[in-house]
Amino acid sequence: MKKEYEEKLAAVAKGVWDHPEAGFLEFESSRIHVDFLRSEGFEIEENVADTVTGYVAKYGSGHPVIALLGEFDALYGLGQKADVAEYAPDGCEMGHGCGHHLLGAGVIGAGLLIRDYLKEHQCSGTVLVCGCPAEESGSGKAYMARDGVFNDTDIALAWHPGLLHQVGTGSSQSCIQTYFRFHGIASHAAGSPQAGRSALDAVELMDVGVNYLREHMESTDRVHYAITNSGGKSPNVVQAEAEVKYLIRSTSNPKCLALYERVCNIARGAALMTGTTMEIVFDEGLSNTIVNFTLEKVMQEAFREVGVPEYTEEELAYAKKFRDSWPHEFTMDNVGEHVKDKRALLKNMQESPICSILVENECSDVCHMGSTDVGDVSWVVPTESLGTACYSYGAGAHSRQWVAQGKSSIAMKGIYTAAEVLARTAEKLLEDTALIEEAKEEFKDRTAGMKYECLIPADVKPHVIS
Repeated sequence: MKKEYEEKLAAVAKGVWDHPEAGFLEFESSRIHVDFLRSEGFEIEENVADTVTGYVAKYGSGHPVIALLGEFDALYGLGQKADVAEYAPDGCEMGHGCGHHLLGAGVIGAGLLIRDYLKEHQCSGTVLVCGCPAEESGSGKAYMARDGVFNDTDIALAWHPGLLHQVGTGSSQSCIQTYFRFHGIASHAAGSPQAGRSALDAVELMDVGVNYLREHMESTDRVHYAITNSGGKSPNVVQAEAEVKYLIRSTSNPKCLALYERVCNIARGAALMTGTTMEIVFDEGLSNTIVNFTLEKVMQEAFREVGVPEYTEEELAYAKKFRDSWPHEFTMDNVGEHVKDKRALLKNMQESPICSILVENECSDVCHMGSTDVGDVSWVVPTESLGTACYSYGAGAHSRQWVAQGKSSIAMKGIYTAAEVLARTAEKLLEDTALIEEAKEEFKDRTAGMKYECLIPADVKPHVIS
C-alpha cells in the first residue's frame, strides 16, 4: 500500500478514536469518513435507511457491485488512556474497545485500492464503501439490509480487528434485544404494603422464570439480562417502575423468535403474579450469518498473497507489556476447532506477544456464540469477512487493553493488511466473474426454501433508547 494512503488511513482511524461515540450518535466519526471519501472522489449518499449517521460512498459504474462493510461506533464504560497497559481511565464515557475506528478506516483503505484498480483497468465495476452505524447496539446493517441498501449488490466483504490474522468461517447467532418495562403502584412499604404493587418484584420474578427456562433451551441458545431500572433507592417505598433489558439469541431467526416469545410469556406471567402492567419495547434484532465457502476460499488465497505484517523489536516489546497485563496461560482450549494447524497457532500464542502467522481455517458451518449485524447482509448477498491482528494476545474485545492499543503502530498495520486483503479479494472477483456466479449459486443453495425476514419489525426505525 502507498505510504500516502497509510498516513491518511491512520489519520482517519486516530480521528475516530479521539471522538468515541455510541451507535446512531456517531456524528463526528461519520463526518470524518464522509469528508475524506468525498475528497477522494467518491459519490456520497448520507442518512441511508434513516440511520442519520449511516452512509454509502460509491465509485465506478456497472456490475459487479462490491460492497465493503465499515463500522465506527464505540462502547460505554471503556474510556482508557492510549498506550497504557494498566487501568488508566481518561475521563471519557466511551472507548473504542472493539476496534471499530480501525474497521471503518480499513474498509476505506480497501475502497481506495479498488478505486485505483477500476481506474487502471478501465473495467466495469462499482465499489461501495458502506458506513454502517450502531453495530454494538442498534444493528445498523439490519436496517440497511431490511430497507434495500444491498439489493443491487453482487458481493459484500467485511473485516474486523482482532487477535488473529485469519479468514472468517462459520455462522453467528440471531439476536433480539428488548426492554421489559413493568408499571406498579407506589406505597409505604411498612405502613400500607397491601396498597402497593411492586414493579421490581415483577422484574425479579421474570428473571427467576427465565433462569428456569435455561434448563429447557437448546444448548446453543443464549439469554442474558441487565436490570436497567431497579425502581429507586428507597426500600421503604414500593417500587412503582422497574425495567430489565434482555438479549435473546439462537442459531436462526425462527428459533430466535420462538425463544423470544417464551421469554415474553414469562414477563407476562410476572406481571400477572404481581398485579402490575408490562410493556415490551423492541430495541434491536439481527440475523444469523449465511456462510459462503466459495468466498472464503477466494479470500484465503488473497490473504496468502498479501501475507501478514512484520513487527519491529519495539512493537513486540509494546505488545508484550499488554500481553503481560492479562496473566493467563494459553492452552489448546484457546484454539478453535476450525483451525487447520492447531499446534502452530498454540506455539505462536505461547512464544509471541502478537499473532505473527496466517491462521488458516477449515471451512465450517458451525454457529459461533455471538452475534453481528453482518448476518443480515449475508441474507441478501453473498458475504465474507476476515480478521487481522491489531492487538496483542491476551485480553479480547470490549476490554481496556484494546482501547489502549487502538492508536498503536500494531493497530495501524492491521488496518493496512485488512485493506490489502479485501482489495485483493475484490480484484480476484473482478478478474474472474465466474467466481461471483459460483458464490451466488452457493448462496441460493444455502437459502433454498428460506426467505429473509428481518427481525426488526417494519414500523421500528433506527433509534436510541436512553
